[in-house]
This record gives sequence, structure tokens and C-alpha cells, in this order.
Amino acid sequence: MELHDVWFVLIAVLWTGYFFLEGFDFGVGVLTKLLARDRKERRVLINTIGPVWDGNEVWLLTAGGATFAAFPEWYATLFSGFYLPLLIILGCLIVRGVAFEYRAKRSGEKWQTNWEHAIFWTSLIPALLWGVAFGNIVRGVKIDADMEYVGNFWDLLNPYAILGGLVTLFLFTFHGTVFVGLKTVGDIRERAGRLALKLGVVTAVLALGFLIWTQLDRGNGWSLLAMIIAAVALVGAIAMIAAGREGWSFALSGVTIAAAVAMLFLSLFPNVMPSSLNDAWSLTVTNASSTPYTLKIMTWCAGIATPLVLLYQGWTYWVFRKRIGTQHIAEAH
Repeated sequence: MELHDVWFVLIAVLWTGYFFLEGFDFGVGVLTKLLARDRKERRVLINTIGPVWDGNEVWLLTAGGATFAAFPEWYATLFSGFYLPLLIILGCLIVRGVAFEYRAKRSGEKWQTNWEHAIFWTSLIPALLWGVAFGNIVRGVKIDADMEYVGNFWDLLNPYAILGGLVTLFLFTFHGTVFVGLKTVGDIRERAGRLALKLGVVTAVLALGFLIWTQLDRGNGWSLLAMIIAAVALVGAIAMIAAGREGWSFALSGVTIAAAVAMLFLSLFPNVMPSSLNDAWSLTVTNASSTPYTLKIMTWCAGIATPLVLLYQGWTYWVFRKRIGTQHIAEAH
């Protein structure tokens, strides 16, 4: 296997890690309006991700940086062609981080309510737009012979990509609901379980339609296997939440995300960004990659740093593993 193939796989792994971890972050943010009944319950939900949300976003920075270094042509075409949606996502992530930190800095009703609205919308919008972005990457966009995107923003809002956005929105919200059930006690946990069942059914219908569409359009034998794993895992996650086994349900919803991302990348390979104008103009792992020397240096650095990051992040989750409830929230001054 060539180094550019290795880095294609590693970038897929980084995106998988990001969607698995940030996915439940986004889901919890959406649940602050769907599940929480009052400010104290919203504080419980936010506290479930409070120690980890910023660490989860590191996976996005790493995925973007790895793409820039390993596949500069892919990075340039992607970020120039998808400039507006990616700028919206970036703006949401900035506001979302500020909202988490500033919401409790003042006790005023309007102040806290406005930041809570910000947490909801800046969780929902990226969860939707990431699906739209990856839907367009897999489907193919207007790339010319100079590896430049020649379409416009409205070309990105096609039925396939919009369906992909709905899938990520509902899948992340389901993933977040299961996480809340795993991390809370009492009435919130029970309501999270009931809501997860409803979301799971809708998610399964949307995801099945999107994955079948992907398989028929660009799939192969390996992507079919990944699609089957994603479908079985999602059904298993729904069954486990119905049985009150939040841990198993969370693990299986994570498998669903991982298998779905794997299917998208398997459908892409050896392309990294197909051209809808001419297949010969598509960006591939060969024509979009850096030099072998650059990839070799990156491989050594990743081999040393990645285990350390995984150990630190795993330790963080272990430290903050206990469940919380409204009884653990101090009364506001």
C-alpha cells in the first residue's frame, strides 16, 4: 500500500473519530431544546459534555490539518468550493464554544436564554451541514481540468446532499440522546430513552434511504459490507435502548457512525473528490497528494503523537465517567 493510500485511510479514521465524538456533542446541544424542561435540566445536559466537548473538536482540527498536508489539492478545492458552508460551520463552532463558557457568567434571565438559544442553533446547523458537505463530496461536484470548483453555493443544495444532511442531523441527535441516557439519572434518563426510540426509527428510515442511494450510485463490494454493518448496528442500538442498555446502545450507535463514514470513503476511493463534469478531472489519491517525502515525515509524526493523544483523551473520559442529575446541580444565586 502506497503512503497516499495510507493517509486516505488515516483521514477517514480522523473524520470517523470526529463524527463519533462531536456527534453526541451536537446531539446534546440539540437536546437542550428537545429534552430539557427547564434551566436546571439544560445545565445537566451541558454538564454531561462540559469536560470533553473542546477535546472532541481537536479531531476536526487534526482532520483538516492532515488533509492540508497530505492532499493539498483536495484541501484547496474543497475549502474554496465549499467556502460558504464551511465558514458557517466555523462560525457556529466559535459561537458554540463561547456560549458554553459565557452562559453562566451572568445570572440574568435574558443573558442565559440567549446563550442557550445559541447552543441549540450552533449544534443543529453544523450537524446538518456536515452531511450536506460529505454528500456533495461523494456525489461529485463541478471540478474543471485545473482542479478548481466552478459551481456555486446552490449546486450544493441538491436532493442527495440534503438527505445526507438530514441523516447526520438525526443520527447525531440520536447518538446524543443515547449518550444523555448513559450519563444521567432519574427522570432525564427515562425521557432520554423514550425520545431515543422515536429518533432511532426516523434515523433508520433516513439513513437506509441515503445509504442505499449511495450504494447504487457509487458503491462497490466493500461499501456494501460497510452499509450492512451500519444498518445492523443502528437496529441493534435501537433494540438496546429499548432494553435499557444505554452502554451497548451508545457503542452500537458509534459503530453505525463509523461504518457509515467508512462506506462513504470506500465509495470514494481512489477518488478524494469526484468531478461531475468529467471523470478524468476528478481529484484522486494520486494527483491530489503531497510528495512521498512529506507523507513519510507525516507518518512518523502521527505514529508518535497519536497514541499519546488517544491515551490522554481516554483518561479524560474515565475521570468524568459518572452519571449526573438535577440533584447534582447547585441552585443559582
